Amino acid sequence: MTDSFEAKGKRMRLVEEIRGKGITDESVLNAIARVPRHFFMDPAFLHHAYQDKAFPISSGQTISQPYTVAFQTQMLQVKPGSRILEIGTGSGYQAAILAEMGAKVYTIERHRDLYQKARKMVLSLGYEADFFYGDGYLGKPNHAPFDGILLTAAAGEIPAALLPQLAIGGRLVAPVGGSSTQVMTLVVRRGEDDYEQTTHGYFVFVPMLPGVVNKSEQK
Repeated sequence: MTDSFEAKGKRMRLVEEIRGKGITDESVLNAIARVPRHFFMDPAFLHHAYQDKAFPISSGQTISQPYTVAFQTQMLQVKPGSRILEIGTGSGYQAAILAEMGAKVYTIERHRDLYQKARKMVLSLGYEADFFYGDGYLGKPNHAPFDGILLTAAAGEIPAALLPQLAIGGRLVAPVGGSSTQVMTLVVRRGEDDYEQTTHGYFVFVPMLPGVVNKSEQK
């Protein structure tokens, strides 16, 4: 694939669209402007790549709506050098956005084929990130503490194993709820056993599931 002038122009229009929807963090907007979203999508959807919509990828998953990516990322308050754990690599687009912002990215995917494809794509673009094939419910305690933890799938409740992996002052962003809609939830770790939780509107995500899936296991 190539990153044409046309694609770059469409990204700039997308940036202005999501800015108009309330995204104010310029570092987030700059990352959206720089990362070629069409690289992370099936060629059949290339003409949709810079619409503010979610689209299917393999393994029954989706690449999130750009506004949703920007909204979650803005809530994390990412700074250069921030240690961010992403639960649900998916296409790899969100990991690339975080890496573009200068974060140290750790990302977990339970679908082996998605893990392999995303890792190859993100690294080919020159971004540095640590990819793991595994169960996101467990997090990565050996790499904790994290300044931010981001769930890109809907959890019925925030996995208990993730909270202790936040640094003091760290932020966890997760869509929490049932299968139809979820509430975007922010948890800030204020102290050793002190977590502050707030909610920030309704979204729709694919469900977060435990365990791992090999390509050969999928129907």
